[in-house]
Amino acid sequence: MNHKRPLILVTNDDGYDAPGIKHLTDIAQEFGDVVLVGPMKGQSGMSHAVTLHEPIRLKKVSEEDGLRIFACSGTPADCVKIALHQLLNRKPDLIVSGINHGSNSSVSLFYSGTVAAVVEGCMNGIQSIAFSVDDHSMDADFSIAVKYVRTIIREALANGIPSNTCLNVNFPKAATEICKGIKVCRQTMGVWKEEFDHRIDPHGRDYYWLTGFFQNNELGEEDTDDWAVQHNYAAIVPIKVDVTDYDALQPLKNWNVDYE
Repeated sequence: MNHKRPLILVTNDDGYDAPGIKHLTDIAQEFGDVVLVGPMKGQSGMSHAVTLHEPIRLKKVSEEDGLRIFACSGTPADCVKIALHQLLNRKPDLIVSGINHGSNSSVSLFYSGTVAAVVEGCMNGIQSIAFSVDDHSMDADFSIAVKYVRTIIREALANGIPSNTCLNVNFPKAATEICKGIKVCRQTMGVWKEEFDHRIDPHGRDYYWLTGFFQNNELGEEDTDDWAVQHNYAAIVPIKVDVTDYDALQPLKNWNVDYE
């Protein structure tokens, strides 16, 4: 690979051969040499899980000038870790994750393997961006995402992302001509209201399928990512590795406990 070109690590949580990651890889190749390390199978909802109790296996899928593709048996966080410590001979200039099939706006980012991969990159001092589109279908329309991913990658490489910050980018499910542009937003406050579909297997044993819906607790707040996506904007939310609530430090120090 050409050391004069930027080195870009691509990953996701839908699997190394998912349509979304193929689009992202094509765009990343316009800007630099690309190493793709994606899960062998879908790892959605794995958050920042890592593999501890079984070996991690890595398979080279293909290699050509400027592009190497690997399938990893582990989680998205595993993919980034093994790329940084076993595959790459230098720190990448950028890590991009996605394009995820399904939105990762609001609190969904806490469950997301797509977002966890870029948080892992951020913890290692690497500029990192997660991309998702609000469509779970494997034949989702990525035309809006493709349009804006190119712009966002270009600007990140040219201007940089603030230290200890990564970007969570979500695109609406809408035709390209309907999308109104990009908004820089804050995370929506909301919660997933879980429901469980109770069934009984042929042996008379109970089992459950997790279902449910997202409850937006800030309906109408136009500075949030969920509002932006629902109103046909692409939403960029900067998120930090440091999740300390600094406003809560002093109130906690005032508790009547024996602090050191």
